[in-house]
Amino acid sequence: MLPNNDNSCGWISELPKRTGIKEFQGQASCDWLIIGAGYTGLSAARQLGNMHPNMNIVVVDAQVAGEGASSRNSGYLVESTMNDGFITPKSTEEYKAKCDLYSLGIRKVKKFITQYQVDCDWNKCGKYYASSKIEDEKKLISFNNMLNSIEIKNQILQKNELHNKLGTEFYKIGLYTHGGILLNPGKLARAMVDSLPENVTLYENSPLLKWDEENKRIKCTFNNGIIKASSIIFCTNGFLSSLGVEKQYSFPLILTASLTRNLTEKEFENIGSPSEWGVLSVRPMGATVRMTKDRRILIRNTVSLNKNLTNTEINKNIHLKGILKRFPSLPKNIIETSWSGTVCRSGNAAPIFKKINKNIYAAGCFNGSGIGLGTLFGEEIANVASNNITNEVKLIQKAKKPNWLPPQPFLNLGIKARFLIDKNYAKSEL
Repeated sequence: MLPNNDNSCGWISELPKRTGIKEFQGQASCDWLIIGAGYTGLSAARQLGNMHPNMNIVVVDAQVAGEGASSRNSGYLVESTMNDGFITPKSTEEYKAKCDLYSLGIRKVKKFITQYQVDCDWNKCGKYYASSKIEDEKKLISFNNMLNSIEIKNQILQKNELHNKLGTEFYKIGLYTHGGILLNPGKLARAMVDSLPENVTLYENSPLLKWDEENKRIKCTFNNGIIKASSIIFCTNGFLSSLGVEKQYSFPLILTASLTRNLTEKEFENIGSPSEWGVLSVRPMGATVRMTKDRRILIRNTVSLNKNLTNTEINKNIHLKGILKRFPSLPKNIIETSWSGTVCRSGNAAPIFKKINKNIYAAGCFNGSGIGLGTLFGEEIANVASNNITNEVKLIQKAKKPNWLPPQPFLNLGIKARFLIDKNYAKSEL
């Protein structure tokens, strides 16, 4: 299910091409082996490398580092989420605990970009939850009450206010939260690759084929060799289950997005010259839409269980329809790039953060909030592996755990059934 290395992703194609990429070959041993070089794996490697400068740390990714799901997401660094099961007063405490982790994630990313002077188009412009159906006002009022109860600053906006902010008359009701961040995910991931400590060795385009425990060490087999490690940290997010890690607690989904070319001055003026914004749908499976800093429109409104069944051209047409519903004055050839990426979900929107054995660790399953949680969980799983139990670790360990999922084929049948329900409910928001 891995997407191919390519330049179809708009975030990646604008980056300078990396050189010196090394694939793993031969035999090697190390103190720590990290599988996965996205936000989580790179953050874990950075933390371990800085804490243990005299130890040998190896990171291996099946693709080009940082150019998998981490660079292919929509670039939302969230302080709150909707549609993840926290809708009643009884769940307020659990929801606050989850939002506290989001806030920690924001602080971790901010600390990183400040320390390493990273330009990733960071913009604390907040975010919108919006709907084209006025009947969703009741849902937003309930969400507004939940956010108010945990002191997350927000406000409900009506159609005219949304039009003035977003430049589209499509949305009839919305809610704005003040604390969210928009950024360029490709630039952030690339900066994490470039800032790895000297005692970290990175291998790319080297998928892990199998792993076993052998004489108190972990033996990992790749296409062209074997690495033996004293400890291993799995940071593969959507591919945890395919590697046999916490197999019945998460599953991957394939999402597809498109990004337009830069709007011309006239096109931009015709929609009111709005400032950068990001909209998440009130309804599950509705479109995620962004107006970027450089006047491009991103839309993501298609999902699949299997990459082999993901047709980028068909999805591109769906994306175009979604853009033109919101901005009918734009031309039909506006889309410049389209791509797919993998997101990891659990049955109850809870992440994975676990010491599986005395030398085996895993972090992932961020349910669409991987920038902040991925960075946070990567650093803190490295702390756990170093027997450094921080206050952040204690907070993560108190969070709700993923629930058990049924085996195949029952899991996919259940997911497909839920798809049908959610797609029908959200068809007006595509």
